[in-house]
Amino acid sequence: MNLQANKSKLKVSIVVSDLSSAGAGRWGGGSVRSFLLAQALQKLNYQVEILGFVFGEAAVFPQSEIQINQFIGYNYPKFLVSANQLLKRIDGDIIYAMRPKPTTLGLSLWKKISTRQPVILDIDDWELGWHGGENWQYRPSLKQLYRDIFKPDGALRNPDHPLYLKFVEGIAPKANVVTIHTKFLQERFGGVYIPNGKDTDLFNPIHYNAEESRACYGLSDYRILMFPGAPRPYKGVEDVLMALDILNEPDLRLVIVGGSPYDDYDAQLREKWGRWIIQLPKSPPTEMPKIVAAAHIIVVPQRNTPAALAQFPLKLTDGMAMAKPILATRVGDIPEIVGETAYLVEPACPEEIATQIKLIFADLDGASERGRQARIRCIEKYSISAMATTLQSVIANL
Repeated sequence: MNLQANKSKLKVSIVVSDLSSAGAGRWGGGSVRSFLLAQALQKLNYQVEILGFVFGEAAVFPQSEIQINQFIGYNYPKFLVSANQLLKRIDGDIIYAMRPKPTTLGLSLWKKISTRQPVILDIDDWELGWHGGENWQYRPSLKQLYRDIFKPDGALRNPDHPLYLKFVEGIAPKANVVTIHTKFLQERFGGVYIPNGKDTDLFNPIHYNAEESRACYGLSDYRILMFPGAPRPYKGVEDVLMALDILNEPDLRLVIVGGSPYDDYDAQLREKWGRWIIQLPKSPPTEMPKIVAAAHIIVVPQRNTPAALAQFPLKLTDGMAMAKPILATRVGDIPEIVGETAYLVEPACPEEIATQIKLIFADLDGASERGRQARIRCIEKYSISAMATTLQSVIANL
């Protein structure tokens, strides 16, 4: 297939595992990366569709020209009906599978058998890493195996059970090409490095006034550290809160935007550190620049864990694009992403965080200049346009 012929007519079908509101991400489970890739592909004049399953409540997506096809997700065996419906709807010249999962890569490779459509696999998280990684094994007794297969809530009825994830991870090389967004994943799976891009036209500080944003969200009386995402233990929010305990300055606040959709971790944080926390509700992507504008400092305090190493923290580029001072940890790709434009500390070190907070507020002019340099770096290396440039090369070599 000559994919470069009649390029303007080419279509890319992006297959996502979970488009429900219960999953991670601002636009539903696992779909943030797919939307960023879709925006980059649109810049290259491709038609783009996103197809995926909804296990639970459907997410609300931002209005765009991207066609979204949702299919109700079930456990096996009923899942096979939904899978067949999705397979029939895939009509792109290229299939882009999000993560090595049965619900994405498995179905995409099955489609490839009959149509010969090239398959690109994108890996933006180490799925098996959530289950113990390479050490995970499935060794049930015969009785447990029976239960896992035949009981209505049997574990093996889950389409993305770790047993299936392990198998599909092993056939990842069957994709025509792999794209990844962290060096940790590149070392594990190979592939072409395409870091997450930011819409730097939307996230542009010239459109927002920081004081007005703080007034809008009731933050005018405080010096604001902001974590614009869903807290989880490996993301190190507790280290920032412990740093605030150390500083004990009454006008400091940590603003958490959204919250954890997974468990009661937010409540645990509030119970212990409620006096430092202001929580804003989950907001649509188009409102995020105005929210980020209210911050004095964006904090990205990742801890040194496999989960953190495998992920590209979008909070970094939120802050970079909005020219905000960034306080982050030396974990994974973070030092390379920010270069000399951020304030870096060792992971899980509240004392260092406290020291840097004091230094930043002692020289806000200098911190603001670093923020301006961060925006320049974001436009050059971590924008949607930068993603598009690399994607163009990937597709040209299919």
